[in-house]
Amino acid sequence: MPTFKHYPSRHHSWRDDARAWLFLAPALVVLLLFAFWPVGLGALLAFTEVNIFDLTASRWVGLANFQALWDDPTFITSVVNTLLYLLVVPLIQLAALALAVLVNAQLPAMKLFRTAFFVPVVTSVSVVGIMWGWMYNEDGMLNQLLAWLRLIDAPIGWLSDERIALFAVMFVTFWRGLGYYMVLYIAGLQALPQEVEEAAMLDGANRWQRFWRITVPMLRPTLLLCTLLSTLAAMKAFEEVVVMTGGGPIGSTYTLAFYAYDQGFRAFDFSRALAASAVVSLIGFVLAWINFRFFRTEGR
Repeated sequence: MPTFKHYPSRHHSWRDDARAWLFLAPALVVLLLFAFWPVGLGALLAFTEVNIFDLTASRWVGLANFQALWDDPTFITSVVNTLLYLLVVPLIQLAALALAVLVNAQLPAMKLFRTAFFVPVVTSVSVVGIMWGWMYNEDGMLNQLLAWLRLIDAPIGWLSDERIALFAVMFVTFWRGLGYYMVLYIAGLQALPQEVEEAAMLDGANRWQRFWRITVPMLRPTLLLCTLLSTLAAMKAFEEVVVMTGGGPIGSTYTLAFYAYDQGFRAFDFSRALAASAVVSLIGFVLAWINFRFFRTEGR
């Protein structure tokens, strides 16, 4: 009868903890200085009348800054627009997942196809904004194409009509981020064990059943990551608005992040800007919690 050698279990000691914290210390210091400290200080200053030249002279005003936000119609418009911007999240996730499944197949020219969709991700926002600004122009390529197809009789003011300008900017965000989430989903798909799907094929499951009952449940961690990242990105939508519309027309493309920037660096009302930033952070935390609750793995 074979005998097995028993090895003594290694007891966890304080030296192991100290060594781990020693390796984590540089990253924690950087996070403390450039993330936690600015966020904490900004949250505190949101309740004060900020003296930008001498923070120690800032005066505590409680919820007055938030009351001023609530009384500002532009802020309410920014909140509504930011919530509308969240419509990008499910659309971009569905499209990115569908593309990932498509380009994950071993077909000719798939690498070229992946590269074509990823190019917008690595392209500067300024370049993207200028390019789409030209396309959205009333004499631009988009209107000319629609007129050639006889879908419109008169040019559409994609960025000059307050009813559709926000949605035009949202489409650019969708187009620009599609390749990024596609790559994340491809990585998730390639990490899945093939044995489970092969067993389902032997049991007679078709492609649609395998995708919804096997692939999607096993892809839940990747779904959580991508949905969380796109939700927070939509909450912080800023660059496309700055480059393409500057908040216009008539303030119709103001988002919360752009509103905070506008109050701080245009109106020099840093108190209101910090209060708006605190609202962005609070909504972001709530949405992140909802994402974790919705995509959490069973039993955890």
